Amino acid sequence: MTKYEAVIGMEVHVELKTNSKMFCSCANNPDEMEPNKNICPICMGHPGTLPVANKKAVEYVIKTGLALDCQIAEISKFDRKNYFYPDLPKGYQISQYDQPLCEKGNLIINDRKIGITRIHLEEDTGKLLHPKGADYSLVDLNRAGTPLMELVTEPEIKSSAEAKEFCKQFQLIVKYIGVSDADMEKGHMRCEVNISLKPKGQKEFGTKVEIKNLNSFRAVERSIEYEIKRQAEILDEGGKIIQETRGWDADKQQTYSQRKKEEAHDYRYFPEPDLPPLDLTKKAGMFDVQKIKDSIPELPLLKKYRFINQYKLTEENAKILSEDKELANYFEEIISELKHWIKDKGIDGDKLNKLTKLTANYILTELQRLLYKNGNLVSECKITAENFAEFITLIDEGKISSSGAQEMLAEMFATGGDPSNILDEKGLGQISNESEIEKIINEVIKNNPQSVEDYKSGKEVALKFLVGQTMRESKGKANPQIARDMLEKKLKQ
Repeated sequence: MTKYEAVIGMEVHVELKTNSKMFCSCANNPDEMEPNKNICPICMGHPGTLPVANKKAVEYVIKTGLALDCQIAEISKFDRKNYFYPDLPKGYQISQYDQPLCEKGNLIINDRKIGITRIHLEEDTGKLLHPKGADYSLVDLNRAGTPLMELVTEPEIKSSAEAKEFCKQFQLIVKYIGVSDADMEKGHMRCEVNISLKPKGQKEFGTKVEIKNLNSFRAVERSIEYEIKRQAEILDEGGKIIQETRGWDADKQQTYSQRKKEEAHDYRYFPEPDLPPLDLTKKAGMFDVQKIKDSIPELPLLKKYRFINQYKLTEENAKILSEDKELANYFEEIISELKHWIKDKGIDGDKLNKLTKLTANYILTELQRLLYKNGNLVSECKITAENFAEFITLIDEGKISSSGAQEMLAEMFATGGDPSNILDEKGLGQISNESEIEKIINEVIKNNPQSVEDYKSGKEVALKFLVGQTMRESKGKANPQIARDMLEKKLKQ
């Protein structure tokens, strides 16, 4: 690849989570397992039926466009895209061609803006099911007519890693603003890659190849890497790249030819005669674009930088927290409770920085481990923000050891119990009383004379061993810093 530059553009399709389908009142339920249950004459393409546009789907596309800094059209229209496929019952798809809802936006990836050409709205097709060993396919039209949003980027992506990150960030945004679950395993989000190679320094693009229906971020990355290698080898041998559509074979980890790439004129686009244009101007009053804009929450990138500046978190911790909307909200609820605690105690406000970092660390280690084992849903976590804040204060005040804190958090997660009650009931309190710790230290010194001699002869590692023995004898309850300080003092006498 030293001779060539990759020119990559993405097309990303996202199913919108409206209650009903795009042009009829059938339920939009991607989890429906019974084939052909949520269908009607409209989404089955019966002659004489008339579509009615789903207003919520239009609002969702506008919302996405605004989140990505797009220009929102004043007038937008639907078009017929004509092609035959077994799971496209009408023989055409209602889509948008020359007047999409959103244009000229951008998404920032690794501090670089990737231009977004357009975001438009269309209907999804049905699904073909291929029974193993059968010489036929079955058609399930439950998905036919589902509102489908398509984003098209400028050819500005430079690598497989950047393409993967673009798709991940776009998925995060649509989930954040609530327009789609964007679950790639369930087919809510599907990616397509347009890729060509050109000699380095050359302005003119090479011949474009499209890779269709990629259903994972890994597939996006691997298919691009394979295609770059394939095209480079052809060009090195003096061959020509064929403009075509290719698929991705995950088992063989390679692309394969599917068909010659169609051009726009092959689809014979023309305005959809059964649907009037959408007037998005304020005067028309059909859609309140400003209200839609006001409903967009703080987006992950802005939240990340706010967490860094406001809470003094590391960039990595701020990134992980900001990418989970529920977890980020939970974190801020806990910090709010800690602020009240600091105010009530009359403690210096600088204490908040320490407690904030402690909170982030416990959320991103212990709590996330517990969430992962139990379905990963923050909304189902039984620990209230108030109790989590109290848990943090117990650690800060030295009333519980790190091992005790782990046990306490697990109990709180399981029962939703109050941390102070759990502390008493399970005897998890940390020993900070020096006279109690001294008794344990005396026994440790008595039982480990060789380690005592080793330390006195300059072997620092012996002190760590003795501290460990003290923690073991106290069943993890001794305050480790107090134990260490007291041991050092005694050993130097």
